[in-house]
Amino acid sequence: MAGTINKVILIGHTGDEVKMHYFEGGNSIGRFPLATNEEYTNRTTGERVSNTEWHNIVVRNKAAEICEKYLKKGDKVYIEGRLKTRKWTDDKGLERYSTEIQCVDFTFLTPKGEGQQQSNTPAQASQPVQSSQPAQQPPSTPAQTNPAEDVDDLPF
Repeated sequence: MAGTINKVILIGHTGDEVKMHYFEGGNSIGRFPLATNEEYTNRTTGERVSNTEWHNIVVRNKAAEICEKYLKKGDKVYIEGRLKTRKWTDDKGLERYSTEIQCVDFTFLTPKGEGQQQSNTPAQASQPVQSSQPAQQPPSTPAQTNPAEDVDDLPF
């Protein structure tokens, strides 16, 4: 293969609000943590194991402003980007490294308004949601079904 690929695809939940940094000339950078979860059953003990991996997401310019406006803590988001490792010197003069995902594309997966519902009080969250659609009738039992009425005879 002649070329190389540096591509990351993540679906996870935001761990915090987007932190924005603005620069001269109108450029901006947004940063936020993204959590992905892995669950499996340990074969030897049989217990359920859950691991959370945290990723540092970096979004630039207009995309960063969109993320800042619409992404809230806990929202589910699809991120596409590439890995980038930065080298920097801390306050004590030690060289440090940070690995980030430079976001090139994203899609919000939390339905509009659902993130706001999560911030409701428990009393509000437990109330049923009123629907404008009429209530559906319960499915009929086989004794009530008329075979002549079954027009849709699909096997799936």
